[in-house]
Amino acid sequence: MTTTPAPRGTYSGWLGFAGVLGTLLGVFNVIDGLVGLFKHDFYTTANGHLLVFNYTAWGWIWLIIGIIQIVVGIGILSGQTWARAAGVLIAALVMIGQFAFLAAFPVWSVINIVLAILVIYGLITAPHGARG
Repeated sequence: MTTTPAPRGTYSGWLGFAGVLGTLLGVFNVIDGLVGLFKHDFYTTANGHLLVFNYTAWGWIWLIIGIIQIVVGIGILSGQTWARAAGVLIAALVMIGQFAFLAAFPVWSVINIVLAILVIYGLITAPHGARG
């Protein structure tokens, strides 16, 4: 079975959804990063430590990933092919990072993981050549 690319200029609701959600997740991750940098006691764990790194390192990680996610989300919405592949990669990295962050803020991490799964689904189900 072969798939034919969508005609140029075809819009995909899934790509639009993934682009908006990816941008929104980027904003959330920027906020997470700023909170990690400026308010260390906000994310607390039972033993006072994260799985890896410290709160300042996680702050920088989430800030950088969030900024990249915002740029990729805008790229998805503007129909850039590179942004679809980058969006899947960044969403996968976010899921891995949120697994490591589960001990600090479990409910928020699970919500972010589910939203990242939806972004990946939206990016891989849209036809090739479609725009968001």
